[in-house]
Amino acid sequence: MHNTAPYITEQVDIPLVNSLPVAIYTCDQMGRINFFNEAAVELWGREPVIGQDLWCGSWKIYRTDGSPMDLDSCPMAQTLKEGHAIDGEEIVIERPDGIRINVLPHPRPIFDTEGQITGAINMLVDITAKKGIEAALRESEKKFRELSASLEEQVKERTAHLAKSEERYHKMVEEVQDYAILLLDKQGNILNWNKGAQHIKGYSEAEILGKNFSLFYRECDRLSGLPGKLINEAKEKGKAAHEGWRVRKDGTHFWGSIVITALHDDEQNVIGFSKVTRDLTEKKLADDRMAAYAKDISTQNKQLERFAYVASHDLQEPLRKIRIFSEMLDKNSDNRETSQKLLQKINGAAARMSDLIKDVLAYSQVSQSEIIFTDTDLNEVIENVQQDYELLIEEKKVKVIVPKLPVIRGIPIQLRQLFANLLSNSIKFSDKAPVITITNWIIPAGKNDKGPDMVKITFKDNGIGFETEHAEKVFELFKRLDTAKNGTGIGLSICKKIVENHQGRIEVFSKPGEGTAFDIYLPIH
Repeated sequence: MHNTAPYITEQVDIPLVNSLPVAIYTCDQMGRINFFNEAAVELWGREPVIGQDLWCGSWKIYRTDGSPMDLDSCPMAQTLKEGHAIDGEEIVIERPDGIRINVLPHPRPIFDTEGQITGAINMLVDITAKKGIEAALRESEKKFRELSASLEEQVKERTAHLAKSEERYHKMVEEVQDYAILLLDKQGNILNWNKGAQHIKGYSEAEILGKNFSLFYRECDRLSGLPGKLINEAKEKGKAAHEGWRVRKDGTHFWGSIVITALHDDEQNVIGFSKVTRDLTEKKLADDRMAAYAKDISTQNKQLERFAYVASHDLQEPLRKIRIFSEMLDKNSDNRETSQKLLQKINGAAARMSDLIKDVLAYSQVSQSEIIFTDTDLNEVIENVQQDYELLIEEKKVKVIVPKLPVIRGIPIQLRQLFANLLSNSIKFSDKAPVITITNWIIPAGKNDKGPDMVKITFKDNGIGFETEHAEKVFELFKRLDTAKNGTGIGLSICKKIVENHQGRIEVFSKPGEGTAFDIYLPIH
């Protein structure tokens, strides 16, 4: 421990300050150094003489442009002369070994009870290496909380021989603006208020003293008893930490990181609490934006992957029709009437394939699915699907019974894929001539838990069906109940995802030998 004046050991917690990773020293009103910690010696590269060396203890000091700076111009000298703190003035110090270090000094005047300057305290922050200073600040932050807790305990003791020390500590805490530092009684009522608290929370000291700290919490947090739970946790465990939204005087919210520490008397009875709050709103918002962006990118990638499969799958039907009609055209080239009909079918299939390609390209070019929601006539959707499956419908002698369907707000390419998958599924899982009945009716908002108007569309077939216990499995990716049938097991999982994209739901009901019914609920607008 360095030699210091007797009163210095009463006003500074020597072991605690020596453990801080930043340089701290004090001087008297004449500028003579009367205390410094080990970090200051390490920064300076020398040990100044107590009571003789002035101001900053450095071998030499310079301005940032490299020009020498005399001692009377340094920030510490200015603080003693002018009686106020000096912030943000970067200087360069030179050690005896010639190494130069960029530092940010933070000198603060020290006053006695009559308001007379008795000296100053300074903290020198090495900003030469950014990563090094970040680590040092994190450690300083931890130590500062310990120093604050020590200060609050000293204030409560109010002993005569520590009166000046308590006052100096109180002044130091008052000047901190990046942290709200509060002293609470056992019920959580506020006993002191620093500038940092006023800066973060918006209340003046006169407005807030005597009020309960629960005032800073949202109504929902007060109703859930969060403030009381934190106080009880600090009382039982010695400390409570929490992060969440807090309320300023003007009603706006900020993301606060708080630590509540229980204060004890000599008999270890809880006599109050210290509370340190840091405003981390910018970090919270940045983290939330990053998380939302990552989720959005992941969702879009999955959707693009899925619809890449869908596109390749759906293009097979128009291509198959073009190939078959081309072969038929080749065989009937002498029959003009037949050739004309086949050419029309080929052109229709080619046009349908072109529309599909355009739809997929349009989908891949947007970043949000909401952008491509549009008024969609479900009658046109089901008609296009039946045209795509025209040959298969004729081959399997499929009968499709469909009434007039409504116009809803949706994504046309997805709704077309939904109907196509359900139609294909009904045809595939049938052991006789398929009969597919499509019905629909409107469910008004009042009968839908106050949600939007919905349309319920039912696809019912006369296929082979399945046991009801397997109803949920049919929507799982790559799950096939009948492994004898061709398919990837992805069709119905895509159906479910499409319905969810439209804020709807899909249900299935089936019995072996009695067919299957899919109920689809979609918002109309």
